[in-house]
Amino acid sequence: MKTQKIPQPLPKIPSNAQKAYKLLALQEKISNNEAKSLIDRGLVSIQGKKLKIARALLSPHTHFKIQKLPPIKTIFQDENILAISKPPFLTSEEIAKLYPQWALLHRLDKETSGILLLIKENSPFHFKAKEEFKKEQVLKQYIAIVEGIIEEEQDITAPLIIQKGNFAKVLVSKNNGIKAHTQITPLEIGGKKTKLEILIKTGRTHQIRAHLAHIKHPIIGDTFYGGKPASRILLHAQKIALLNYNFEDSPPKEFNFQ
Repeated sequence: MKTQKIPQPLPKIPSNAQKAYKLLALQEKISNNEAKSLIDRGLVSIQGKKLKIARALLSPHTHFKIQKLPPIKTIFQDENILAISKPPFLTSEEIAKLYPQWALLHRLDKETSGILLLIKENSPFHFKAKEEFKKEQVLKQYIAIVEGIIEEEQDITAPLIIQKGNFAKVLVSKNNGIKAHTQITPLEIGGKKTKLEILIKTGRTHQIRAHLAHIKHPIIGDTFYGGKPASRILLHAQKIALLNYNFEDSPPKEFNFQ
């Protein structure tokens, strides 16, 4: 005979509760718009958990922790290419706007840090670079910290179905999706988590995140694909090489095992 779980009552909202962004604005002495922007970027947490809803009702005694936005650094620049060390919490498009003479060659997800490449749009180098991506001749290496223990290299080749609407979501398919190839190598194991080196042959939307969730080892911080909450998604674009250019960007301190 199966035992039934008795549903737990929902926590009561205090009668003096206020919207999160208004509380944050009061505590930090900033405008409501600034407070909402910090929350929307993913920079605000409560007791180690990221605050996702700016209008959530919270107790006036709530203590917020605000993560500072890391600086944007230039790794390399010449007449063909601009390599940027992208911090988390900024979109690729936001960074591109800071360099009006340049255009994005590829994109990284908002919370992914690492090497982002920009080029002069429609230049001869741009067309050559696009062809290298198309022919899968670009080396793309990432670092991630995932849940659980992975002891051996793996190739993940499950096809992907990309659903696009207000935001993208990727599903793993058995046979009717688009080709995707992710190779993972464990670097370090500790505390029921694994640091991985990741090589991708293809560059599909959310490819790494969806593939790792598919093998039951989601990236820490990637709650969208079932990962445990953290201050950010622990995914970093460490190396990229194409057309005789080779760039490297060391992962930030949150990728160091204690």
